[in-house]
Amino acid sequence: MLKALNTAASGMQAQQNALDTIANNLSNVNTTGFKKARTEFEDLLYQTIKEPGAQTPQTVEHPTGVQVGLGVKTGAVQKIFEQGSLRQTRNPLDVAILGKGFFPIQTPNGEIAYTRDGSFHKDATGKIVDKNGYALIPEIVVPPNATAVNIDDKGAVSFVTKENNVPQIIGQIQVVDFVNPAGLKSMGKNLFTPSAASGTPVQGLPGENGLGMLSQGELEGSNVNVVDEMVEMIRTQRNYETSSKVVQAADQMLQYSNNLR
Repeated sequence: MLKALNTAASGMQAQQNALDTIANNLSNVNTTGFKKARTEFEDLLYQTIKEPGAQTPQTVEHPTGVQVGLGVKTGAVQKIFEQGSLRQTRNPLDVAILGKGFFPIQTPNGEIAYTRDGSFHKDATGKIVDKNGYALIPEIVVPPNATAVNIDDKGAVSFVTKENNVPQIIGQIQVVDFVNPAGLKSMGKNLFTPSAASGTPVQGLPGENGLGMLSQGELEGSNVNVVDEMVEMIRTQRNYETSSKVVQAADQMLQYSNNLR
């Protein structure tokens, strides 16, 4: 009976983890470049009372055996890197990646992080930075006399001035991809860092070697589908309730056992 309590409790814990993931997805429905996550489960060890194929006293092999499961646990929370919908902003420093890839960003500790959030700005020196003030890599500095900045779909950055309408190239935006983007480690602030599971970063020009092209004046929105998340939330809630009913049933059966005279 105690096994049923623990097994059902593991189910409640697993569904709680799933609900936490859904809550995070829904809370980031308007976060630029956010990628939704999916909770995946796996069963726990089994108590083997009789091995499958074990021989009976009549020298006949038992066809199924007797194995009692001991519950469930959260096996993984996987990021889904589907393309998010595009939102037009007409801001010249807003850039969306159409397809695979990430923007490389240098954090204050010197580490290179990666993001799908292309809402860039200029700092006091004209350097292109993200919303946290972290520099885009390689660094690109917009001159103070620039009247317009253009970023083409291949990532070339140019500017014009009042005195000169001929575009002048000042830098090249590069994008980075990974063999397994789902293995990236989420750091918050719309940033990811590599891990042993993601593989090493592969850097290249937009539009080459399978990397996505760029679109100036647009931002990639979250890929969270609110309807799908609401349906998943209802299903998770019902599974949680079902596990709680098992806890109640096991408790009642223990109570009946305690009342025996």
